[in-house]
Amino acid sequence: MTIQLQLKPEIEARLIAEAAAQGLSVEAYLASLIEKSLTSHEESFFYQVSTQEEWETILTDLINSPAFSLAPALSDAAISRESIYTREDEML
Repeated sequence: MTIQLQLKPEIEARLIAEAAAQGLSVEAYLASLIEKSLTSHEESFFYQVSTQEEWETILTDLINSPAFSLAPALSDAAISRESIYTREDEML
């Protein structure tokens, strides 16, 4: 498969330098980065959970963990519709 990317000149220069430092061509270096990225996602914990029951158990354990019980509750104002839309308007 052939994929073409338009990179900023400074990113391209860094890519070439990293590939050279690894002793690889740019193509081989990019392929290795992509493979590592995809492999790391597959190896993450959540990809290993296979059944709905396992997901529910993990989620329940997380919700019941001390980190959640120690966290202060959000105020009504913090979760109000007006608060949400106000923050969104400020971002624009």
